[in-house]
Amino acid sequence: MDVVIVGAGPTGLWLAGELRLGGATVTVLEGRDAPDRHSKALTVHPRTLEILDSRGLADRFLAEGLRVPNGHFASLPDRLDFSLLETRFPFTLILVQARTEELLEERARELGADVRRGVRVAGLAPGGVLLEDGSTVEGRYVVGCDGTRSTIREAAGIDFPGTDATTWGWLADVVLDAPPAGGLLTLTGEHGGLMVVPMPGGRHRLVGADATATGGGAPTLDEVRATVVRIAGSDFGMRDPDWLSRFGNAARQAATYRRGNVFVAGDAAHMHFPAGGVGMNVGIADAHNLGWKLAAVAGGRAPDALLDSYHEERWPVGAELLEHTRAQTALMTAYSPDGQALRRVLSEMITTAPDFSRRLAERLSGLAASYATGPRVPDQELPEGGTLFARLRDGGFVPTPAGLVRPDGHLAAA
Repeated sequence: MDVVIVGAGPTGLWLAGELRLGGATVTVLEGRDAPDRHSKALTVHPRTLEILDSRGLADRFLAEGLRVPNGHFASLPDRLDFSLLETRFPFTLILVQARTEELLEERARELGADVRRGVRVAGLAPGGVLLEDGSTVEGRYVVGCDGTRSTIREAAGIDFPGTDATTWGWLADVVLDAPPAGGLLTLTGEHGGLMVVPMPGGRHRLVGADATATGGGAPTLDEVRATVVRIAGSDFGMRDPDWLSRFGNAARQAATYRRGNVFVAGDAAHMHFPAGGVGMNVGIADAHNLGWKLAAVAGGRAPDALLDSYHEERWPVGAELLEHTRAQTALMTAYSPDGQALRRVLSEMITTAPDFSRRLAERLSGLAASYATGPRVPDQELPEGGTLFARLRDGGFVPTPAGLVRPDGHLAAA
């Protein structure tokens, strides 16, 4: 076996498909018997839709998700206009993570990945991974896509420095009998912050934070209702909770994304407050960067040194992710009069300073990521006919008027 991936979340499943596209043999090990129906992530950003489209998968997601023509920075009331972005997908797609995982697992299996569920990993073993039952699964390379408490990261001795949680938020997936107009709402004031987001299937997700929020177990529906009424003046007729949860602003990043033949990606590489809904998207982009490189090296088509570029290119993106989510957390929890004044000033800048708004939108959407070899290349008509993304679907390099484009959609070194 060329590669063993630990974790069948969006990052691990996308990586599995990319490795198979490049000809590598892949086994994915997942402790859960099925995708978790409680979906942390709801948001598929424009760059992720480009990634999906460059492999011919975007239509599967677009057919099921809800399109929102903007995004937000720190829940500021004036939202970022994604129509300013240079992309064919100028919107946020709302789709529950459980369904995203199902679609990505379908793709991985279609390409020949061996996805094994109900298999618990205990650590690393010589030439592979050790399972809790004492058996081993062999693999020349191991990738930990197993979340913030990554067994693989710990077994590889990769440090995970950062800060512990000091601020807490909560979420509630509920039915609303009287949802806000348009179904979407963003509020922040002296009593706290609240976002209401429509979900496929008729439910809504409420996400909030306030000065009284603490860590611990999940909140009760009555606690959520009291908080929402305090912030919004109404509980919107909430009932029938499907999921109630609490989360904190702990922020950490793996000291290195590679140690020998072991790699980390997604939440195993970076954890943060879920501001802007970017976490899953950055994880998929990690996998998109690593997949073609690892397949090429495993197949003898590239030198081992190529794998060092995974850390070199993706670690700075993870560092920027933490920087932006920390900044958003500070603004989202700025409940004082001074903090509210700062929020109003920044919100006004979003509407009156197009360059400022566009830059925030580019970062939030994932379109701003650039490597030493060059930036990401938008889809375009090619001189010989067809489009760039259509040509990228086999996972190869594509010549364009701007230069040679890598399998992950970024310019290659000249």
